[in-house]
Amino acid sequence: MAVRCDTEDMSDRYFEDFQSGQRFTSRGATLSEAQILDFALQYDPQPIHLDKVAAADGPFGGLIASGFQTLVVAFRLFYQENIINKASLGSPGFDNLRWLQPVRPGDTIHVEGEVKETKSSRSKADRGYLKMAYSVRNQDSDTVMTFLAVHILARRPETGD
Repeated sequence: MAVRCDTEDMSDRYFEDFQSGQRFTSRGATLSEAQILDFALQYDPQPIHLDKVAAADGPFGGLIASGFQTLVVAFRLFYQENIINKASLGSPGFDNLRWLQPVRPGDTIHVEGEVKETKSSRSKADRGYLKMAYSVRNQDSDTVMTFLAVHILARRPETGD
């Protein structure tokens, strides 16, 4: 079951609204050279992210975005789709984070998420765990990054009717 995020309101989803196999696709974002350089200056000052001349002679043949930048942009893109926002109670972390291909200035990335598993909390009846596999793809549909996240989501509140 695929859901295109920009055609359906996701804002009221709770834990029980997710099922294994559901898919979600975000809108895209283009990373500019200036954004890549700014992020690298602040957080990941490696030559492949920061120095165009050194990067040209490096293993990727040019400037590339930090994998951490790709991750935070992907998180923002998915979060902006309002899929888990209402029910989100945080996350214990990511597993299997892989940077598969470089993201270059001018690349447009989007996020595809697939629900892999839902599990009710055994100790807290008001929540459950959602395991989601994410793929980040560029404008050519090449997968540039993958990761698995566990989200802690609230259950739908009882209405008391």
